[in-house]
Amino acid sequence: MPERQRSQGAAAKTLTKRRDRKAARPAEVMELLREEQGPLVWRRRYEPVDELVVTILSQHTSDLNAERSYAVLKLAYSTWDAVADASLEEIEAAIRGSGLARQKAPRIRETLRKIRELRGALDLEFLRDLPLGDAKRWLTALPGVGPKTAAVLLCFAMGMPAMAVDTHVYRVARRLGLIGPKVSVERAHPLLEQAVAPGEVYSFHLYLITHGRRVCQARRPRCEACVLSAICPSSTVR
Repeated sequence: MPERQRSQGAAAKTLTKRRDRKAARPAEVMELLREEQGPLVWRRRYEPVDELVVTILSQHTSDLNAERSYAVLKLAYSTWDAVADASLEEIEAAIRGSGLARQKAPRIRETLRKIRELRGALDLEFLRDLPLGDAKRWLTALPGVGPKTAAVLLCFAMGMPAMAVDTHVYRVARRLGLIGPKVSVERAHPLLEQAVAPGEVYSFHLYLITHGRRVCQARRPRCEACVLSAICPSSTVR
Protein backbone atom coordinates (compact mmCIF):
# COMPACT_ATOMS: atom_id res chain seq x y z
CA MET A 1 0.00 0.00 0.00
CA PRO A 2 1.39 3.44 -0.90
CA GLU A 3 2.60 5.57 2.01
CA ARG A 4 -0.03 8.25 1.38
CA GLN A 5 -2.87 5.70 1.57
CA ARG A 6 -1.45 4.24 4.80
CA SER A 7 -1.32 7.76 6.31
CA GLN A 8 -4.88 8.50 5.25
CA GLY A 9 -6.02 5.19 6.71
CA ALA A 10 -4.32 5.90 10.03
CA ALA A 11 -5.84 9.37 10.14
CA ALA A 12 -9.30 7.95 9.47
CA LYS A 13 -8.91 5.41 12.28
CA THR A 14 -7.81 8.14 14.70
CA LEU A 15 -10.77 10.31 13.69
CA THR A 16 -13.13 7.40 14.21
CA LYS A 17 -11.72 6.82 17.69
CA ARG A 18 -12.16 10.48 18.52
CA ARG A 19 -15.78 10.37 17.43
CA ASP A 20 -16.35 7.25 19.51
CA ARG A 21 -15.18 8.95 22.69
CA LYS A 22 -18.01 10.68 24.50
CA ALA A 23 -18.03 14.35 25.44
CA ALA A 24 -16.38 15.24 28.71
CA ARG A 25 -18.60 15.87 31.71
CA PRO A 26 -18.38 19.36 33.23
CA ALA A 27 -18.00 17.93 36.75
CA GLU A 28 -14.99 15.86 35.66
CA VAL A 29 -13.44 18.84 33.89
CA MET A 30 -13.87 20.98 36.99
CA GLU A 31 -12.38 18.33 39.27
CA LEU A 32 -9.31 17.71 37.13
CA LEU A 33 -8.59 21.38 36.47
CA ARG A 34 -9.10 22.22 40.14
CA GLU A 35 -6.52 19.58 41.06
CA GLU A 36 -4.08 21.04 38.55
CA GLN A 37 -4.67 24.77 39.03
CA GLY A 38 -5.80 24.85 42.64
CA PRO A 39 -8.99 26.18 44.25
CA LEU A 40 -10.16 29.69 43.33
CA VAL A 41 -11.91 32.28 45.46
CA TRP A 42 -13.82 35.16 43.88
CA ARG A 43 -12.51 38.65 44.43
CA ARG A 44 -13.52 41.90 42.79
CA ARG A 45 -11.06 42.92 40.08
CA TYR A 46 -12.35 46.44 39.35
CA GLU A 47 -15.31 48.59 40.27
CA PRO A 48 -18.24 47.91 37.89
CA VAL A 49 -17.83 50.93 35.58
CA ASP A 50 -14.06 50.40 35.55
CA GLU A 51 -14.59 46.74 34.63
CA LEU A 52 -16.87 47.80 31.78
CA VAL A 53 -14.29 50.19 30.35
CA VAL A 54 -11.43 47.70 30.72
CA THR A 55 -13.48 45.04 28.95
CA ILE A 56 -14.24 47.37 26.04
CA LEU A 57 -10.54 48.22 25.83
CA SER A 58 -9.62 44.52 25.81
CA GLN A 59 -11.56 43.82 22.63
CA HIS A 60 -9.19 42.63 19.87
CA THR A 61 -6.07 43.16 21.97
CA SER A 62 -4.19 41.62 24.88
CA ASP A 63 -5.13 42.07 28.52
CA LEU A 64 -1.80 43.80 29.07
CA ASN A 65 -2.48 46.44 26.41
CA ALA A 66 -5.99 46.98 27.75
CA GLU A 67 -4.77 47.43 31.31
CA ARG A 68 -2.08 49.87 30.23
CA SER A 69 -4.59 51.98 28.30
CA TYR A 70 -6.98 51.87 31.23
CA ALA A 71 -4.22 53.16 33.53
CA VAL A 72 -3.44 56.02 31.12
CA LEU A 73 -7.13 56.90 30.89
CA LYS A 74 -7.48 56.95 34.67
CA LEU A 75 -4.45 59.22 34.99
CA ALA A 76 -5.79 61.59 32.36
CA TYR A 77 -9.28 61.91 33.87
CA SER A 78 -10.20 62.09 37.53
CA THR A 79 -13.71 60.69 37.03
CA TRP A 80 -15.71 58.72 34.50
CA ASP A 81 -17.97 61.75 34.16
CA ALA A 82 -14.95 63.62 32.85
CA VAL A 83 -14.38 60.88 30.27
CA ALA A 84 -18.04 61.05 29.25
CA ASP A 85 -17.67 64.79 28.69
CA ALA A 86 -14.29 64.63 26.92
CA SER A 87 -13.72 64.95 23.20
CA LEU A 88 -13.24 61.81 21.16
CA GLU A 89 -9.78 63.01 20.12
CA GLU A 90 -8.69 63.24 23.73
CA ILE A 91 -10.03 59.80 24.60
CA GLU A 92 -8.43 58.31 21.49
CA ALA A 93 -5.06 59.73 22.49
CA ALA A 94 -5.31 58.21 25.95
CA ILE A 95 -6.29 54.70 24.79
CA ARG A 96 -4.19 54.47 21.65
CA GLY A 97 -2.14 51.64 23.16
CA SER A 98 -5.14 49.30 23.16
CA GLY A 99 -5.52 49.43 19.38
CA LEU A 100 -8.63 50.38 17.41
CA ALA A 101 -8.81 53.61 19.42
CA ARG A 102 -11.07 55.28 16.84
CA GLN A 103 -13.67 52.57 17.35
CA LYS A 104 -13.27 52.17 21.11
CA ALA A 105 -13.25 55.87 22.05
CA PRO A 106 -16.80 56.60 20.82
CA ARG A 107 -17.99 53.28 22.22
CA ILE A 108 -16.67 54.12 25.68
CA ARG A 109 -18.00 57.66 25.66
CA GLU A 110 -21.42 56.67 24.31
CA THR A 111 -21.77 53.86 26.84
CA LEU A 112 -20.85 56.11 29.75
CA ARG A 113 -23.28 58.79 28.60
CA LYS A 114 -26.07 56.24 28.23
CA ILE A 115 -25.54 54.90 31.76
CA ARG A 116 -25.62 58.44 33.14
CA GLU A 117 -28.76 59.21 31.17
CA LEU A 118 -30.56 56.11 32.42
CA ARG A 119 -29.36 56.14 36.00
CA GLY A 120 -28.56 59.78 36.70
CA ALA A 121 -25.02 58.82 37.70
CA LEU A 122 -22.19 56.57 36.57
CA ASP A 123 -22.88 53.80 39.04
CA LEU A 124 -23.73 50.19 38.22
CA GLU A 125 -23.90 48.72 41.72
CA PHE A 126 -27.69 48.41 41.38
CA LEU A 127 -27.18 45.48 39.00
CA ARG A 128 -26.21 43.28 41.94
CA ASP A 129 -29.80 43.44 43.21
CA LEU A 130 -31.34 42.34 39.91
CA PRO A 131 -31.97 38.75 38.78
CA LEU A 132 -29.11 37.62 36.56
CA GLY A 133 -31.21 37.64 33.38
CA ASP A 134 -32.45 41.16 34.03
CA ALA A 135 -28.94 42.41 34.73
CA LYS A 136 -27.72 40.91 31.45
CA ARG A 137 -30.56 42.45 29.48
CA TRP A 138 -29.95 45.89 31.00
CA LEU A 139 -26.27 45.78 30.10
CA THR A 140 -26.65 44.39 26.59
CA ALA A 141 -29.10 47.20 25.81
CA LEU A 142 -26.18 49.62 26.18
CA PRO A 143 -24.29 50.60 23.00
CA GLY A 144 -21.38 48.30 22.27
CA VAL A 145 -22.09 45.84 25.10
CA GLY A 146 -22.56 42.22 24.04
CA PRO A 147 -23.01 38.99 26.00
CA LYS A 148 -19.30 38.58 26.73
CA THR A 149 -18.79 42.12 28.03
CA ALA A 150 -21.93 41.86 30.17
CA ALA A 151 -20.86 38.51 31.60
CA VAL A 152 -17.35 39.73 32.41
CA LEU A 153 -18.71 42.74 34.30
CA LEU A 154 -21.30 40.74 36.23
CA CYS A 155 -18.91 37.93 37.10
CA PHE A 156 -15.74 39.84 37.94
CA ALA A 157 -17.19 43.05 39.38
CA MET A 158 -20.38 41.69 40.97
CA GLY A 159 -19.63 38.06 41.77
CA MET A 160 -22.73 36.98 39.86
CA PRO A 161 -22.77 33.56 38.10
CA ALA A 162 -22.45 34.89 34.55
CA MET A 163 -20.26 32.82 32.21
CA ALA A 164 -18.06 34.85 29.88
CA VAL A 165 -17.00 33.00 26.73
CA ASP A 166 -13.87 34.29 25.04
CA THR A 167 -11.87 32.62 22.28
CA HIS A 168 -10.00 30.34 24.72
CA VAL A 169 -13.10 29.19 26.60
CA TYR A 170 -14.95 28.61 23.34
CA ARG A 171 -12.14 26.56 21.82
CA VAL A 172 -11.61 24.38 24.89
CA ALA A 173 -15.34 23.83 25.39
CA ARG A 174 -15.78 22.69 21.78
CA ARG A 175 -12.81 20.32 21.92
CA LEU A 176 -14.09 18.79 25.14
CA GLY A 177 -17.55 18.39 23.65
CA LEU A 178 -19.11 20.61 26.32
CA ILE A 179 -20.83 22.38 23.42
CA GLY A 180 -21.55 21.13 19.94
CA PRO A 181 -19.39 22.03 16.92
CA LYS A 182 -22.14 24.21 15.45
CA VAL A 183 -22.95 26.14 18.63
CA SER A 184 -22.25 29.85 18.22
CA VAL A 185 -20.28 31.92 20.72
CA GLU A 186 -23.48 33.73 21.73
CA ARG A 187 -25.31 30.47 22.38
CA ALA A 188 -22.30 29.07 24.25
CA HIS A 189 -22.73 31.63 27.05
CA PRO A 190 -25.98 30.22 28.51
CA LEU A 191 -25.06 26.59 27.74
CA LEU A 192 -21.76 26.73 29.63
CA GLU A 193 -23.29 28.84 32.38
CA GLN A 194 -25.87 26.12 33.00
CA ALA A 195 -23.27 23.33 32.85
CA VAL A 196 -22.08 23.91 36.42
CA ALA A 197 -23.58 25.12 39.69
CA PRO A 198 -23.88 28.92 40.05
CA GLY A 199 -21.17 28.96 42.69
CA GLU A 200 -18.72 27.32 40.27
CA VAL A 201 -19.20 29.58 37.24
CA TYR A 202 -16.36 31.95 38.21
CA SER A 203 -13.90 29.07 38.68
CA PHE A 204 -15.17 27.26 35.56
CA HIS A 205 -14.45 30.33 33.43
CA LEU A 206 -10.96 30.86 34.85
CA TYR A 207 -10.03 27.17 34.67
CA LEU A 208 -11.03 26.95 31.00
CA ILE A 209 -9.35 30.19 29.98
CA THR A 210 -6.13 29.27 31.78
CA HIS A 211 -6.17 25.79 30.26
CA GLY A 212 -6.69 27.27 26.80
CA ARG A 213 -3.76 29.64 27.18
CA ARG A 214 -1.31 27.15 28.69
CA VAL A 215 -2.23 23.77 27.22
CA CYS A 216 -5.14 23.62 24.78
CA GLN A 217 -3.71 26.19 22.42
CA ALA A 218 -5.27 27.00 19.07
CA ARG A 219 -2.63 25.76 16.65
CA ARG A 220 -0.72 23.21 18.69
CA PRO A 221 -2.69 21.76 21.59
CA ARG A 222 -0.35 20.07 24.06
CA CYS A 223 -2.42 16.92 24.46
CA GLU A 224 0.54 14.98 25.86
CA ALA A 225 0.69 17.41 28.80
CA CYS A 226 -3.08 17.73 29.28
CA VAL A 227 -4.75 16.49 32.47
CA LEU A 228 -7.99 16.18 30.51
CA SER A 229 -6.66 13.84 27.79
CA ALA A 230 -8.34 10.77 29.23
CA ILE A 231 -11.81 12.36 28.98
CA CYS A 232 -11.34 14.62 25.94
CA PRO A 233 -12.88 13.42 22.66
CA SER A 234 -10.41 15.58 20.70
CA SER A 235 -7.25 14.33 22.41
CA THR A 236 -4.50 12.92 20.23
CA VAL A 237 -3.24 10.85 23.19
CA ARG A 238 -4.48 7.28 23.30
